[in-house]
Amino acid sequence: MGDAGLNGLLDFWNSLDRQAMLTAFLRLLAVLLCLTVHETCHGLAALALGDPTAKREHRLSLNPLQHIDWFGLAAMLLLGFGWAKPVPVNMQYFKNPKRGMALTALAGPASNFALAVLLLLLARAVYFRAPDTALWVWLLYFLQLAAALSVGLGVFNLIPISPLDGSKVLFALLPDRAYMTLMRYERYGMLLLFAVILLGIGNNALGYAVSAVYSALFNLIF
Repeated sequence: MGDAGLNGLLDFWNSLDRQAMLTAFLRLLAVLLCLTVHETCHGLAALALGDPTAKREHRLSLNPLQHIDWFGLAAMLLLGFGWAKPVPVNMQYFKNPKRGMALTALAGPASNFALAVLLLLLARAVYFRAPDTALWVWLLYFLQLAAALSVGLGVFNLIPISPLDGSKVLFALLPDRAYMTLMRYERYGMLLLFAVILLGIGNNALGYAVSAVYSALFNLIF
């Protein structure tokens, strides 16, 4: 490579907004963390209730690559909502199938709220004890960002629209025949969910709920 080419590369590197790049990288890490914990806890809950399917398919893992749906990850980074590969669950293993599905579904959002608490506790320790250097400032930013995203993921998944976790909790309250009918058509709920999101239906209410939960946890811990 000639001097002109090398100088061109150096000029390109110097022109990059490295702060924006680091911010985007930390956001990616935070999204992967939140999604991975969410899906792993679905599998752990199912296993605790007697379903070994997720364990057999190696989904009881904190390795993000086991859970990533690349299209869903891109959607979450670009649009603010997304998804991971659903953890396989066989409700026939549960002693009470409807209750087992509801508890397995609730484990995902519950894990996100628990993760947010842990991250905010770590953020509090960093804020009050760490030196005021760039490294620690970025760590504090990451912890608070990941906590906010974790709360958002937990609240979003409580919406009672298939295939979100809230729908499985709501369906469990229905008679068996209605429950099985709705479960058969669960895959079509994604179309309804996309329509709701793209039309902006309930965005203000969702944003308020996420902000209220995050603020409550933040004020409790800080």
